[in-house]
Amino acid sequence: MTSTLIEAITAASQQRPEAVLAVASDHRPCTTNLAEVVAAGQRMGTRMIATGIAPGDIISCMLPNWREWLVVAVAASHAGAVMLPIVTIYGAKELGFILHQSGAKWLFTPGSFRNVDYTRVVADCGALPKLERHIILGPEFEALEASGPISEPVSVPSEDLALLVFTSGTTSDPKGVMHSARGLLAELESMRLMRDESEDDAILSPWPPGHVAGALSMYRYLCQGAPVVLMDQWDAAQAAELIERYHVTSSSGTPFHLSGMMLAAETNGHDLSSLRQYIVGAAPVPPSLIEACQQQGLAVYHCYGSSEHPTVTSGTVDDPLDKQIHTEGKAIIGSEIRLVDDDGNDVPEGEEGEICTRGPELFIGYLDPSLNEAAFLPGGWYRSGDIGRLDESGYLLITDRKKDIIIRGGENISSKEVEAILLRMDAVADAAVIAAPDERMGEIVRACLVLLPGASLTLEDIRDHFLAAGIAKQKTPELLNIVDELPRNASGKVLKHELRNRL
Repeated sequence: MTSTLIEAITAASQQRPEAVLAVASDHRPCTTNLAEVVAAGQRMGTRMIATGIAPGDIISCMLPNWREWLVVAVAASHAGAVMLPIVTIYGAKELGFILHQSGAKWLFTPGSFRNVDYTRVVADCGALPKLERHIILGPEFEALEASGPISEPVSVPSEDLALLVFTSGTTSDPKGVMHSARGLLAELESMRLMRDESEDDAILSPWPPGHVAGALSMYRYLCQGAPVVLMDQWDAAQAAELIERYHVTSSSGTPFHLSGMMLAAETNGHDLSSLRQYIVGAAPVPPSLIEACQQQGLAVYHCYGSSEHPTVTSGTVDDPLDKQIHTEGKAIIGSEIRLVDDDGNDVPEGEEGEICTRGPELFIGYLDPSLNEAAFLPGGWYRSGDIGRLDESGYLLITDRKKDIIIRGGENISSKEVEAILLRMDAVADAAVIAAPDERMGEIVRACLVLLPGASLTLEDIRDHFLAAGIAKQKTPELLNIVDELPRNASGKVLKHELRNRL
C-alpha cells in the first residue's frame, strides 16, 4: 500500500507503463503512455530539487488538460513540493490573489490559449515577490523535462500538504483548500470502488484541472494507471467521437455536457454503447435527461462533494431510477454525514439540516487558518453550508445552499427546488433562480431562463405550470428574465452573484 503520491505514481508506472493518455486539443494534441509522462516528470523534479525547490514549496500550474500538466504534477511530487492547479480562465485579479495567498515559487502557463496572452496576464498581476520563476511552455519547459539523470524522490509525510486548490469563489474571494497525499489517495480509491472500475476502464474528462474534479481525474491516471482521454475545451460532437474511438466506459460532467453529448451522438451517428455510467453534478438535472439515458443503457447518477470533501456521497449503476433522478446517492465507504441546525445540534430524523461531513478524503484545513474555526464542528465535522435531508434508506437529498435560500415573507424557499420545477417545462433549456428585493415581502423569486431555440415563455405560462404541479404559490416566480446564457465558472456552477449584478 503506497502512502505518498510519488510512491503511488512510481508504482503505477511500473505496473501499467503502457496506460494510454490521449489529449484532444487544437493546441497540443498527443497520445502517449504513463511511463513516458512519469519519466519526464521525474527528470523535471530532479531539476527542481537542483535549483532549490524544497519540500512544501508551492508549484503553481495554470495549464489546461494537457500532457504537460501531468508532467508538472509528477515533478512537484518528486521534489516533495505542493501542486497548485489554477484554472486557465482567470485574469490578473484572480491569478494575482492566488499567487499572493499561496506564495507560489514557480508558475507554469501556456504562452497563449484561447486568445489569452498569459505573459500579459502575469505582468498585470503586479509585484509577486515570492514568485521566482514563470515557465512558459516552450524551450524552457522542454529543457526541464529533457533527458538526464533522475534523483531519488524527496520523502515527505503522507499527512503533509500535497495539493492546494482554490474554491471557485461563487460568493467571495477564493479560499485555499489543502489536501494531503493520504486524503487524495483515499479519494482515488473511493472513486474506483464506487464506480466499480477496472484498471482497463477508460474515462473521458472534460473538467478543467484547476478544479478538484479535474485534478482528481489527472491523479487517477498518474496513481492508478487507468486510461484517460482529456479535452482542453468542451465540444459535444468531439466528446461523442472520442467515446466511440477510445471505448470510454465512464465520464462525468454537468447536465449541459451530458445533454449536448447525447444530442451530438444522435445527430452524427456516434456509437456510445461502451459508455456504462455518467456522473453528474454542479447543476440541477432534468429528470427527463436521466430517463432518456437510462433507456439507452447508460446509467446516470449524482455524486455530492466539494473542494473540501471531494466525494461524500454517490449513486451507483444499481440504484433504483427514482434514486438516481432525485438523490445524491448514499455516503461512500468511510464518509459520514450529520445534519445539524444553526446551533450545530443534530436535527430530528427526516428533517432538513446543514450537511456536515467527515471522512478520509476530507481536506486538512484552509490555507488561511482563520477560516477553520467557523468551518468545523467539534469532532472534525466539516460544515458544508449546504442544506439537505436523508431519506429512510440513507439517500441524501440536497435542498439548497444556506446563502441560496430566498426568504419571502419569512418563509424559506429553496432556489434549487424552483429551478428543478422550471427545468421540467418544455421551453426551458437552463434555469437559475435568485432573490429579488421586494418592499412588501422582503424577497421574491426571480427566474432567469435560457429558452430552447424558437421557444417563448411568459410569467403566465410559469404560473400555470406551477399551479398544475401543485406547487405552493409563494414558490412561483414573480419576475422573469430571459437570457442568452447563464454565467458559469469553469466547473459548471452558476455564478449567481454575477447574475444579480447584471440585473
